[in-house]
Amino acid sequence: MTKLSYAAAGVSIDAGDELVERIKPAAKKTLIPGVMGSIGGFGALFEISKEYKNPVLVSGTDGVGTKLMLAFQLNRHDTVGQDLVAMSVNDILVQGAKSLFFLDYFGCGHLDVDTAARVVGGIAKGCELAGCALIGGETAEMPGMYPDGEYDLAGFAVGIVEKDEIIDGQSIAEGDVVLGLASSGPHSNGFSLIRKVVEVAGADWNMPFDGATLADRAMEPTRIYVKQVLNVMKQVKIKGMAHITGGGIVENIPRVLPDNMQCVVDGNSWKRPAIFDWLQENGNIDSHEMHRVFNNGIGMAVVVSAQDAEKAKQAFEAEGETVYTIGRIVARPEGEHGCVVR
Repeated sequence: MTKLSYAAAGVSIDAGDELVERIKPAAKKTLIPGVMGSIGGFGALFEISKEYKNPVLVSGTDGVGTKLMLAFQLNRHDTVGQDLVAMSVNDILVQGAKSLFFLDYFGCGHLDVDTAARVVGGIAKGCELAGCALIGGETAEMPGMYPDGEYDLAGFAVGIVEKDEIIDGQSIAEGDVVLGLASSGPHSNGFSLIRKVVEVAGADWNMPFDGATLADRAMEPTRIYVKQVLNVMKQVKIKGMAHITGGGIVENIPRVLPDNMQCVVDGNSWKRPAIFDWLQENGNIDSHEMHRVFNNGIGMAVVVSAQDAEKAKQAFEAEGETVYTIGRIVARPEGEHGCVVR
């Protein structure tokens, strides 16, 4: 009778041990005050600083979507980890939360240590950019679940904010100004459509494009806005924020507005990265669909009062952000959507 074991089933326990050792140096660089213990334990411990009077924890979880399909196709695994972190830390940031720690899930059919280490290296870089600690995660090797060379990613971030400093958008009023922080490209949304446009156009991912290649521009990692926004929050009152992900500007900004308010966006008020022009032209995509699927060059929308708008813009620019005044808040006409682009 054949003897069965994990090894016979195609699972490499030794590879998992090797991965933990490979990622420990990168994870160690992300440690911040509050972390207790080290990566590799059954649970991760984090002590909340006593400097908070009424701390509220804010959590978020997300993935990278079908951008992973392009990572597999191009064998580019170094930046999707940053994408993973960005999707969660930017989400909890909109409520004013400072990111504390991050955990990841990496699932695959067969663990390729080099690939996994490249992915987790990107996660560690994302955590550094966000100022949060990578304190744990799960690597699951499940033969038969995924095709060779493919994997899945998910992430989970926890942040903290004083209860009386939570940003909920309820103070947003008519006359407020909407600032847009530039994105680095498509970020982590719309890649099913992006891949379809490239296929229909018969384009080569390695063709020269906008000073690099089409692949380079598509795979640009998602910008992480955490440190910049937190610094500006110390100087200017931010009334609301929207992370522009799936659903684009038209579906994400209304999520932070009072029901009786509408955001009117000037679609010509910012410089759109070349990749979006190329996608619209080669995919014959109408403007409404572009604003519904992609960020179109705006990764974060920030609402401030009209009197604070210039000060906020200058503060963001001092943090290295490219900032545009993209819209205004008006009373919402009956029956109209919460955000319109004109």
